[in-house]
Amino acid sequence: MDSGLPKKMADATGSEHVMPAQRLGVADEKESNVYVASQWKLMWWRFRKHRLAMFAAFVTLMIYMVAVFAEFFAPILPDRTSTQYTYAPPQTLILFDESGFNPHVFGYKSEVDPVALRRTFIIDPEQKIPVGLFVHGYEYNVLGLFPSDIHLIGPKDPVQPMYLLGADRLGRDVLSRMAHGTRISMSIGVVGVTISLVLGIILGGISGYYGGAVDNFIQRVIEFIRSLPTIPLWLGLGAALPVTWGPLQVYFAITIILSFIGWTGLARVVRGRFLTLREEDFVMAARLDGASQRKIMFEHMLPAFYSHIIASVTLSIPGTILAETALSFLGLGLRPPVVSWGVLLQEAQNVRSVATAPWLLVPALGVVVTVLALNFLGAGLRDAADPYA
Repeated sequence: MDSGLPKKMADATGSEHVMPAQRLGVADEKESNVYVASQWKLMWWRFRKHRLAMFAAFVTLMIYMVAVFAEFFAPILPDRTSTQYTYAPPQTLILFDESGFNPHVFGYKSEVDPVALRRTFIIDPEQKIPVGLFVHGYEYNVLGLFPSDIHLIGPKDPVQPMYLLGADRLGRDVLSRMAHGTRISMSIGVVGVTISLVLGIILGGISGYYGGAVDNFIQRVIEFIRSLPTIPLWLGLGAALPVTWGPLQVYFAITIILSFIGWTGLARVVRGRFLTLREEDFVMAARLDGASQRKIMFEHMLPAFYSHIIASVTLSIPGTILAETALSFLGLGLRPPVVSWGVLLQEAQNVRSVATAPWLLVPALGVVVTVLALNFLGAGLRDAADPYA
């Protein structure tokens, strides 16, 4: 004979039900897990409930995958020209035909307008160009280390044309140039925000922790920088870059310019948090324990708002990308042969070019998608910053 209460009870149909006490035990276990979980785990549990932010994180990850492995995603060399296919329209990728799975695109039939003396392209359904996945193409080094010639997609015969997003005025593949432009634009966003993050945390932390004359001096510098009109400042600094500089020098110069302008907002936030935290009990305990000022600032006070810093960084990257795009679009940022989204959009400055080839605006779509994804990701991180809320 069982002396205790049964853990489960059967109803008339023979099915078992969990007793309320057992359900209470499961709830207590979950609640205890919440209390012993780390700050990062609590943030993750709340962040994964934000479906839009999770989708934005997936999109952002895919964009950075394209940036890292641009050669793999680019079917053609980005600077390969073809005078036969200037302003060739986009081809539709067809996966199936009467024989089953058979990826292919239709070729072009070109005609010359006798009045405008302009070549126009017509899709020719009778010319079928086979397309393959993981095809062999031009050689490159994966991460600069391992040689390879495998590409995600491309024509099985490299001689035949394949322009899934069309061609520009020199017959260059817009898709390949967009993939390589993703690397430059996204890396400028990350590098620029990283430099701004370091400057903002160090100067903002010093300002908030020490106060007094140091705080006044740093705040006056911040106010001076923030009072400058942004666009004329960008234009002036961009125009000051020597024309003789190479693409790599211009790249680093633009990155540093954007970094030295964008650190002030984060510095203000860090200063405010340091002003609040420097009188807390755990900071006083660290002082009494003999910890150095550097250790108190960066090992005790700074981790108290890591989550806010992560959200701020995520929301700052789109601004840096837009700034680079604007400078390059105006011809004062990166210059060819460097390929970025802003450089690609220079092709769309001519109204006649846009009317003739509207697909040249596709890089703008990449900018919009990236900025939206990073903003939604930053919003999700901001909501997850306070896991106990």
